[in-house]
Amino acid sequence: MKVITIKQPFATLIAEGIKEYEFRTWKTKYRGEILIHAGKVIDKKAMERFKHLNLEYPQGCIIAKVNLVDCVKIDDDVRKILKEKNDLVYSNVIKHTEWNGYGFKLENVTKIKEISVSGKLSLWDYDGEITYE
Repeated sequence: MKVITIKQPFATLIAEGIKEYEFRTWKTKYRGEILIHAGKVIDKKAMERFKHLNLEYPQGCIIAKVNLVDCVKIDDDVRKILKEKNDLVYSNVIKHTEWNGYGFKLENVTKIKEISVSGKLSLWDYDGEITYE
């Protein structure tokens, strides 16, 4: 199954159903199930913004399965939609109007039992077993 490695706290925000889009400088034609891997890298400023949620932020493990249903070019119209959805979660993309990457639309989040594994760049494959919570 395809996997994407994401910094914390964003991986957990996706696993909790709070964050519906993941952002990249590259686009993908892939659509379908994808695993969310919480990388070992932490965005300390973002962690501070979300500490009020009192969530756990595991590192170096796969934590959820989602469906990647779309890949949209980030422009002012998308920024407006993101602001309406959740200004706090998407603040970096909303504020940096010069950044014009891509948003991967994620749906149907299912948490899984953590699987310790090293992450990789881009989309990568995991062939091991998955246990759902």
